[in-house]
Amino acid sequence: MHDIAAIALALFLTAVGASHFLFPGYFRTLVPGWFPWAGPAVAASGVAEILVGGLLVVPGGRAAGGWAAAALITAYLASHVDALRHAHRDRQRLLDRPVGAVARLVVNAAYIGWAVTVALTAPGGG
Repeated sequence: MHDIAAIALALFLTAVGASHFLFPGYFRTLVPGWFPWAGPAVAASGVAEILVGGLLVVPGGRAAGGWAAAALITAYLASHVDALRHAHRDRQRLLDRPVGAVARLVVNAAYIGWAVTVALTAPGGG
C-alpha cells in the first residue's frame, strides 16, 4: 500500500508541477499580493513539485520525498491563509469566498497528511 500512496503522490505532484507551466496565470492568482515575484515563484514551485515527484518514484528516495513534499505543501499554507484573510462572500470565484478559502486549507492539510504518511511508512522514514 505504501508504494501505491507514494507513486500516487509522485504523479499528483508531477502533474500539478507541470500545470504551473501550462496554466501560469491561474497559479499566479494563488500567490499572495504582498509577494513581489509571483511569476518566478510559480515557476520555482512547479520545478520543485516535479523534482519532489521524481524523488518519490525512486524507492530509496521515498522517505526524503515524502518529507520534502510535506515541507513544500506546508509552505503553500501562507497563500491559503492569506486567501482566507482576504476572502469575502461576494467574490466571483469560489476560492476567493470564505468557504473556498477554508476548503483550500482543509485540502492542503490533507495533502500534508498524505505526504507525512508516505514519509513515515517508507523504509527508513520513521
